[in-house]
Amino acid sequence: MSVIKVHDKAFQPYIGEAELQQRIKEMAEQINTDLKGERPLFIAILNGSFMFAADMFKYLTIEAEISFIKLASYKGMKSTGNIIQAIGLDEDLFGRTVVILEDIVDTGKTLSQFLPQLEHQQPKKLIVASLLTKPDAMVHPIKIDYLGFSVPNKFLLGYGLDYDGLGRNLPAIYQLVESEQ
Repeated sequence: MSVIKVHDKAFQPYIGEAELQQRIKEMAEQINTDLKGERPLFIAILNGSFMFAADMFKYLTIEAEISFIKLASYKGMKSTGNIIQAIGLDEDLFGRTVVILEDIVDTGKTLSQFLPQLEHQQPKKLIVASLLTKPDAMVHPIKIDYLGFSVPNKFLLGYGLDYDGLGRNLPAIYQLVESEQ
C-alpha cells in the first residue's frame, strides 16, 4: 500500500486489508459464541458500514437477519451535527436481540440519537458492534460491545469510509497525511 490522493487530500496506509479481515473474523467468532441459540437482527448503518456488514456476515455461523438504515451526520470532513434518517427500519424489534453494525463511532452523536429510537421498540438486547472508534473524539459516550480497532482522532478513508463520496471502495483503511490537515 502506498500514499493515495482523493480529491485534494493525500492519505497514507493505516490498517491493511488482511488485518481488517482477521479482526472482523475474530469479532464474528465472538458474536457466534455469545449469541448462539438466538436469531439476532443486525442493523447496518449506511453508507459507511456496508463493507463491514458484508464481511461480518461472511463469518457468522449463527442464524441471523440483516436490515439497513441510513443515518448521516457528515458532510465532507466535518460532522454537520444533524442526524438525517433517510431509510427507515421496517422490522419489529420487540423481544429481539438487535446488533447495530457501525463503521466508526467518533463523537457518538449519531448512535446517541439513534439508540433511544430503537430502545422504544423494546428489543430483548441492544448490542453495538463497531469496526472503529475514536476515543479522543467521543462526546456522547457509547457502549461498544464488539470493537474492531481504537484509532486516533484522525480523518480516515477506505473500507466504507469516504471523503466527499470517494474512497469507500478501498479494501484497506487510510489516514489523512498530517501535513495536509
